[in-house]
Order: sequence, then C-alpha cells, then structure tokens
Amino acid sequence: MKWMLDANKMKPEKEEIPNLLREFFPYTEVPKITFDFKEVPLNPPDDIWITCTTFRDGQQARPPYTVKQIVDLFTFIHRLGGPKGIIRQCEFFLYSQKDKDAVRKCQELGFEFPQITGWIRAVKQDFQLVKELGLKETGILTSASDYHIYLKLKKDRKQAMEAYLDVVKSALEIGVIPRCHLEDITRADFYGFIIPFVQKLMELSKEAKIPIKIRACDTMGYGVSYPQAALPRSVPKLIYNLVKEGGVPPEQLEWHGHNDFHKVLVDASTAWLYGCSAANGSLLGYGERTGNPPIEGLIMEYIALKGSTDGIDTRVITEIGDYFRNEIGADIPPNYPFVGSEFNTTRAGIHADGIIKNQEIYNIFDTEKLLDRPMGVAITDKSGAAGAAYWLNTYLKLKGNQQLPKNHPAVLKIVEWVCEQYKERRTTAISTDEMIIQAKKYLPEYIESDFIKLRNKTRRIAKHLIHDLVEDSKIKSMDTKKIEAALTEFIHTHSFIQFAYVVGKNGTKITHNIVQPQDIQVFEKLPVDENYSDRQWFKGTMKKKAAFVSDFYTSKLTKKLCITVAAPIKDKKGKILGILGADIKFEDIAQL
Repeated sequence: MKWMLDANKMKPEKEEIPNLLREFFPYTEVPKITFDFKEVPLNPPDDIWITCTTFRDGQQARPPYTVKQIVDLFTFIHRLGGPKGIIRQCEFFLYSQKDKDAVRKCQELGFEFPQITGWIRAVKQDFQLVKELGLKETGILTSASDYHIYLKLKKDRKQAMEAYLDVVKSALEIGVIPRCHLEDITRADFYGFIIPFVQKLMELSKEAKIPIKIRACDTMGYGVSYPQAALPRSVPKLIYNLVKEGGVPPEQLEWHGHNDFHKVLVDASTAWLYGCSAANGSLLGYGERTGNPPIEGLIMEYIALKGSTDGIDTRVITEIGDYFRNEIGADIPPNYPFVGSEFNTTRAGIHADGIIKNQEIYNIFDTEKLLDRPMGVAITDKSGAAGAAYWLNTYLKLKGNQQLPKNHPAVLKIVEWVCEQYKERRTTAISTDEMIIQAKKYLPEYIESDFIKLRNKTRRIAKHLIHDLVEDSKIKSMDTKKIEAALTEFIHTHSFIQFAYVVGKNGTKITHNIVQPQDIQVFEKLPVDENYSDRQWFKGTMKKKAAFVSDFYTSKLTKKLCITVAAPIKDKKGKILGILGADIKFEDIAQL
C-alpha cells in the first residue's frame, strides 16, 4: 500500500509568502492524510470535561434561538452536566441586545455550572461587552493558519502575533481570562507559528498569574485520530505537542472540531486521550456548516472512558431531543443517535423476532433505563400479532393494564393489513409512517389528530414570539409611543398577527389599535380606551404571571378563527407593569 509521506518541514522561502501546505491541501483534490510513522504516547489528563458552544457556533447553522429557548436549553445543559458539572462552561455571543438579554437571563438562574463565558473578535473595544456583562472569561478569535493570516487578515505572521498578544494583554489588565481560539490549527504551520505563539501566551500567563486558555480549533474538520499521521492533521500530535512543547497545562487546553469529514466525535475523544482536558461541543451537533461534536455523544464518550456516570442522568438527553422536536421545531433525522425517533428501532424482520424474545440481542444498551426510550421494532410479515402489539404499545407509550393485548381487534386488523402487503411480494419492513396511518385508522382514540398537533404547535410558536417581544426595551419602557413603534414593526414582520396592544395592570388599553394595514377601518370600531380586565387572557396572565394562550374563538370584527397570546411586561424586580396581547389568525399561521 502506498502511503503519503510527510512533507511538513517544507517552508516558504520568504516570510512574506504564506505557507499554504499545498502538499497536503491541493484544493482541487481531496486533502491528503500524510504519515511520518512517528508515534506520540497516550497522555490522558487527570480530569476531563465538556464545554458547550450551542449558543455561539451552534447558532451559526440554524435560525437563532429565542431568549426563552436559550434559557430552556441552558437549563437542560445544566441538568445534563450532573452534580459535578461535567459540562463545565457555555459560551455566548455578546453583540446583539438579544444576546445580552439571554446572558442575563441565564445568569439569573444562579447555576454554578455551566459557567457563562463570552466570545469576541481580537479587538480591544469588544472587551467592553465582556465587562458590561460581568464575565470572568471570554474567547478571542486568534486565527492561526496562513490562509487566515495572509489571505483574510492581509497580515504577515509577525503582525498577526503582535496584534493577538496586544489584545490578550488587554484582557489580562482587566482580570479577564482570555481563551485564545487558534482557528484553522489543522491547516497551520505548527512549528512556524503555533508553537512560538503558544509559548509566548504561556509566558504571559505565568507573569499575570492568570490561566490563559488555548482552544485548538479544527475549523475545517481536517483533523485525524491516527497517531502516526503527520502534523498539522494529526490530533494526537497536535495535542501532545501543545502540552509538551507549547507548555500548555491540560486544564488550559480545549479541542473544538467540525464534522466536514465525519470525524468530529472521534477527534474530540482522541484529544482527551492525548492531553486535552476540555472537549467543546454543541447540542445535537448543530454548528457552522457540518457541525460540532454533539454534546450528547460526548456525554456517552465521557461515561465510557471514565467508567462512571459521575451522577449524570442520561435521560435528560431524551428530554433535549423532545424539546428540539416539539418546542423548536427541529427536523431531527429518525436514525440520529440517541434522540432520533427510530435510533433504536431495527427494520430487519429476523432482528425484530429476536428483540421480542430478548432486547439485549440487538439493543446497544438498556435504552429504556438510560434514555427513557424503549427498544423499537419495524413490522414485517414475520412479526405477527405479538410484534404488532409490541410496536403499538411502544409507540403509544402504553404501560401495564393500558397495554393492548395481541388479540385486540385493532391489532389483528393491522396484522391482516401487514400480511396483505407481503402477499404482493413486498421485501422491506413496514415504515413508522405506514404504521401510524394504520393506528389512526383502527385506534383513532389513541392518536393525536393532525389538527390538535397543529393547534399545539401554533400555541408554542405564539408563546415564543410574545416572550421575546415583552423583553424589548421599547415595550418595557411603558412609553406609549415607543410601544406602538415596536408593535407596528412586530405586526409588519408577522403577517399572521391580526391585532397587537398593551394594557395596564387595570386592564385598560394604553395603545392605539395596532393592526395590519388592510384591517385599519375594521378596527376603528374598537374604542381606544377599552378595558380588557374581564378577558380570559388577561385573567390568565395575571394569575400565572407568565405567558398565556387562549382557546380558539372567532373574531367579531374579521370573522377569522383566532387565538390570543398574552404575556406580562415586568420590571427588573419582576413586578408586572402591564400586559402585552396579540391576536393571531390561526389559518394564516397554519399555512406557514
């Protein structure tokens, strides 16, 4: 077998010429994995943990989370980290008002772990954001490869290093722990830039007696786990030499990967094994382009490597998956590990027969105990009534006396339908969607209707929208002009909002009728100072002191089927100042 040999020691003739390592990264071809056939030994640190980039890198691959969603997910992350705080830190963007609001809301929860950290550019003025939010640590973008230094920043290495060090010194001066993100390290000149830069950082760290942290960022997913591979792609060599030659203590070293080449989780665990204490990931692997190490995968890897759960409740993973699916509306692939709707469902008929006899034959572990997810089987002509009943009871989450027996009339009807499919020479297993259709047909009382699902989803969307809106500084000001400006912008952005308004604590409206342009004449009939204190949504919001969604009703003015969503406007101490209400046209939002 022909192996690519290491040509990493080739350097540009002049410092002004970037070293793009074309021997390994030809661009018009698949990048080369080169070998120097030299190994570095395993060097696991005394302790390992997980850090989270769900609210930084994780928001660069999907629509941004709302403030409420961030708070909810942060709470899940705290719970998943367990009593020892295995998920040690969580980083946040700090630039927009929503970013700042999310940080403050998470700070108010008072959790010890995960610690809240920031992320800024390598510019001094951004430290004002860190100081404003009272953070003790922030990530700083210190791009490391010549691709970034020369081609993006238009600097040479000396200029880049001096600029980075200057910003790091600014952080040290105000007592903030800097975390230097060595972007694109797996495409960087390791001995030409990485080691000299890291050594200078460690010198500064000792002088200031502040633990400067190093995040090794595999920005393009080029890292490989092979010990005999050459730098800069060998994760074992990168981590080992950052510790041994760069002088970085393991507890100040962190790995951040991307999944461009399907290596993201194995590279993170490899980094742990060769001297890195922290592995950075995001929930469900959401991250820029192909994503980051999935935190739920890192949790399983941590438990497997340590041989102990350290108090981690892995069932929280299932709650997180359900939240993404039901509250956020994420489309999780059915076969996605641990949280996919069919991750522990086997489709081979012979496997299904084995599972019914003993789940341990084909289940990865006791998924019902560890994830609150019973083993699933796909139905074939070999499954019989017992298999069909097992599938239905599992899908419908029926327990004990509630379970359907195998001789239940609906079960037998479904088995009859299955057999008919295979009489037509079908060779594949019956899909989940097909089984759901049959369950709806023969067990309608057990299946939530599409209308109910749509109604519930509409209610969730409405709550998220109103939750963010009441946090707007214009709304909180209780200044009528500012409120009306914010509401006008809000309904213009969301065409399904029919009517938006704010009422005082006594229920009297303090704004004009903020409606869609085509409805202005219709709503002129409403008095400006109308009192809503007798309305269901007003009473419900005041009682719950939280967002409230009404039942369906037909608007007297537009004749549209609507729901009203309302939320309290609170001051910094949590005192209710008023209530914001919005009428939503169900048909319009359903079409979206």
